[in-house]
Amino acid sequence: MKKRKFLHVTALAATLFLAGHAHAQDFPPKKPVTLVVGFAPGGAADAAARLIARKLGEDIGQTVIVDNKAGAGGNIAHQFVANGPADGSMLLLGSIGPLTIAPHVMKVSYDPFKDLAAVSGGVNFPNVLVVHKGLGVKTLAEFVALSKKKPGSVDFASTGAGSASHLAGELFNQRAGIDMVHVPYKGGAPALQDLLGQRIASYFSAPPTALPQIEAGNLIPLASTGLTRPAYMPNIPTVAESGYPGFEALNWYAFVAPGKTPAALLDRWNHAIVKVLADPGVKEALNKHGLTPQPTTRAELSDFMKKEDAKWSAIVRDRKITAN
Repeated sequence: MKKRKFLHVTALAATLFLAGHAHAQDFPPKKPVTLVVGFAPGGAADAAARLIARKLGEDIGQTVIVDNKAGAGGNIAHQFVANGPADGSMLLLGSIGPLTIAPHVMKVSYDPFKDLAAVSGGVNFPNVLVVHKGLGVKTLAEFVALSKKKPGSVDFASTGAGSASHLAGELFNQRAGIDMVHVPYKGGAPALQDLLGQRIASYFSAPPTALPQIEAGNLIPLASTGLTRPAYMPNIPTVAESGYPGFEALNWYAFVAPGKTPAALLDRWNHAIVKVLADPGVKEALNKHGLTPQPTTRAELSDFMKKEDAKWSAIVRDRKITAN
């Protein structure tokens, strides 16, 4: 009797486990999917998220809602998703700052490598170093010469301490042997406004922000920060080809999920996202925003994040960067 009861309980437990396991692997999720973005509407991250979310929803037959949780350089959104449901219904378009820079610059309440799970690369784009016309330089070499002639007198804007534009400037400080003064702003718009007003000397800007002013002749582009020239900036040399081989400082966004999301669901999301990023219409739309699709496997994204983490943590230590 006892043996029969034990077998019955064991069978029931196994059935419940399998049922729960099957439910956990539901794809697409039976409820709308939330794609969280750590920045306000209108920027590069938001544009990418909305383009990709629309096509994802069509492909999987489920609504994908973009949820903008701006603040703290994207850290609020990353913490929100780290504590989110691990049932496949929540994704985050994570960014370089909160994933690989912020943990070395300030105290954050999440671990990017434990509390968030890699899904796929998303998009990337370089910065472009621009100066105002009154600075009197037209090439990167002239800019470096001026910085060395007047140490500590040339400044550069960024979208905040620990941001990708900040670290691009600090990396260039290190490689060029100069000491530009960092001036953080709360976003690209105020930084650009002060640059145009000649209240700041230079800015490592996102291309969509700077290109209209470059084309209007209001700003002088010196170099872009990728290894190769983007198709939309064919006449602007890279830092790497301007005397600093191997220099690369890309902005990038990648898809991650709550850390406890089952591997099977992460694999399904990877397949769906990679398919969307390969879609010709999506690629063309992203390119118009100056964004290059960067689909990866889960393992490739994890390795990439680790390399970026090591690279930027070294710069943070070397330049003694803090959030203040």
